Amino acid sequence: MLTNRQLFLRHLGQTSSAPMMIEIVRAEGVFMYGPDGKKYFDLISGVSVSNTGHRHPKVVEAIKNQVDFYMHLMVYGEIIQSPQVKYAERLAEILPPELNTCYFVNSGSEAVEGALKLAKRFTGRSRIISFNNSYHGSTHGALSIQGSEFYRNAFRPLLPDTYQVGFNDENSLDSIDDKTACVIIEPVQGEAGVIYPENRFLEKIRSKCNSTGTLLIFDEIQTGFGRTGFMFAINRFGVVPDILLLAKALGGGMPLGAFISSKEIMSALVSNPPLGHITTFGGHPVCCAAGLASLNVIIEEKLVETCNTKSSLFKKELNHPLISVVRGEGLLLAVQLTDPEYVQYVIAHAPDYGLILDYFLFCNNSFRIAPPLTISEDEISMACRQLKKLLDVAIDNAKKK
Repeated sequence: MLTNRQLFLRHLGQTSSAPMMIEIVRAEGVFMYGPDGKKYFDLISGVSVSNTGHRHPKVVEAIKNQVDFYMHLMVYGEIIQSPQVKYAERLAEILPPELNTCYFVNSGSEAVEGALKLAKRFTGRSRIISFNNSYHGSTHGALSIQGSEFYRNAFRPLLPDTYQVGFNDENSLDSIDDKTACVIIEPVQGEAGVIYPENRFLEKIRSKCNSTGTLLIFDEIQTGFGRTGFMFAINRFGVVPDILLLAKALGGGMPLGAFISSKEIMSALVSNPPLGHITTFGGHPVCCAAGLASLNVIIEEKLVETCNTKSSLFKKELNHPLISVVRGEGLLLAVQLTDPEYVQYVIAHAPDYGLILDYFLFCNNSFRIAPPLTISEDEISMACRQLKKLLDVAIDNAKKK
């Protein structure tokens, strides 16, 4: 009989020639467990998905309760389903008043696709501006606005009339004109290595969009739900977009995305033509029930309020000769090493030390630390001790070469 490892390689599509190949049979809190009982610190939260940890009891309870009533019913938008309604209402309560109408989809990439369509439909324009080193997903439209030619080029031709400009470059504002349908931006660039806006850059983009009638889209797919020490990055910067994109932690560990706007803007998808965007599984009731429960956990357990204290502890503990700097706020951190070659070694050997780490797509000298917001201070200290042991070995290994 073939092992799961063999079946994985034989029957599942791969994303690289060297997958991590760690088999996980159980996950709880901040830990994942292998078949032999070995446990791993999940220091990436499934890439900012498991903000309330793995299998939080209240999230699991919400899933089980919803399954007892119903699962999939019909194409999204045709039948009133309580989990969707309640979750949309709760999101509207914690977001700025302008962001009051939610369209649930399946993923972050689909949230991007829906938002681009909405912006073009509402404005009647086609031009889309995004930023270098931005990441918005890998479906065809999302790939067209990704800020890396390395990942785009093999799939051309892509969506026309899309342009990438410099993040934190005020000259970029000149690209926004009365032919621009939308500007899409991560308020904190994730895959670039956790890069924050400078010199009121977001405010200046908001002002230029206002003057040209251009819609501003914030991609908070990775930064939402407390990840940066605020419930959303819009709370951190005080800039409200016309369309907000959410996914990852939105579903509490279940697949869910959303694009959120005003009732006026969202109504552009209702007619001429009708069904301006349609999705079979978007807003799945079990996913919405899980997401609402997860959001309530974040609020009730004050995970946002404690996030920056935990961030400070990581930065204090991560003192090592190989570490140049730890960038970021909250629990979205980039650990920059003195040489990119060390990053490859550290990530490849992290599982040997009971750690799961990850790369940034567009920043080869840093690795990601983004654990569940539920991680305790003791767990942070334990993880950092293991990480420093690994860094020591990385130095010794380099000396032997």
